[in-house]
Amino acid sequence: MKKRLLAVLLAITTILSMTACGSNKKSAEKKSNKLEEVTFVLDWTPNTNHTGLYVAQKLGYFKDAGLKVKIVQPPEDGVYSLVASGKAQFGVGFQDTMASALVGDDAMPIEAVATILQHNTSGIISRKGEGMDRPKGMEGKKYATWDLDVEKATLKQVVEKDGGDFSKVKLIPSTVTDEVSALKSKSVDAIWIFYGWAGVATEVKGLKTDYFAFKDIDSVFDYYTPVIVGNSNWLKENPETAKKFLSAVKKGYEYSIKNPDKAADILCDASPELDKKLVKASQKYMKDQYKAEVKQWGYINPKRWNAFYNWLNKNKLVKTEIPENTGFTNDYLE
Repeated sequence: MKKRLLAVLLAITTILSMTACGSNKKSAEKKSNKLEEVTFVLDWTPNTNHTGLYVAQKLGYFKDAGLKVKIVQPPEDGVYSLVASGKAQFGVGFQDTMASALVGDDAMPIEAVATILQHNTSGIISRKGEGMDRPKGMEGKKYATWDLDVEKATLKQVVEKDGGDFSKVKLIPSTVTDEVSALKSKSVDAIWIFYGWAGVATEVKGLKTDYFAFKDIDSVFDYYTPVIVGNSNWLKENPETAKKFLSAVKKGYEYSIKNPDKAADILCDASPELDKKLVKASQKYMKDQYKAEVKQWGYINPKRWNAFYNWLNKNKLVKTEIPENTGFTNDYLE
């Protein structure tokens, strides 16, 4: 009788032990399957600069990397403030605009961790045949200016390098949101644009234009724009998560290079308010810009990065000089 009782008790103990082990195993699996949360802040409304992010989201690249990524719109005080505060781990920035945030008493803990486009696609667009296919042609013409020091210094250098007189360019303070309408109405003659969106928009809408890229006039202006910026403190504490995030983003952009039409559909599905015809045309242009001639998406060439900041220093366009190799890293790329 005692032996039978002991056998029953042993069986019950074994069952309870197995149940507990199973429960602990499920709990551990649930814990290990929990996705790490990452917040990414855009610089503007969704466009083809951002396609790779939405592709990574839609096709599960983030989830496969163990991440739950939230893509948000920028606040009034901008991308850099949100990333620096730690409320977002990553965001979209630009080498020229982030310069003042890198040094001085108000320096922010941010740095570029990847470039979205390999070359600067910005330049000046104008109505075709009015002589502004080169910088000197801007003399006597109305240019829509944001009235920023770096902007005006850039224009001055390219105009003068082309043998022109920058003082003869008519600077009209204006923030143009519809380049086609602004050029058609002749409220301005020349606008600074990023060709992959605004330039392609003029093609889609049948407006004939002239255009020159800043980098083609002076290589110092082949700086990185746009870039992905990260919170420096968070990056140091979470290097593996940062690498997983950028690896997934890289897959998103590489998919967009190989499948521009499908990638455009994904972007439009995420932002149905976009003009699908423009997105399709822009994506076709951008597929050759994400990596261009380099093998590794996102790679930032230190020589080019430093050249632009050295130019800012030389022209006293920053209050505090920016030391070489400041504000970027390739350490989190594959």
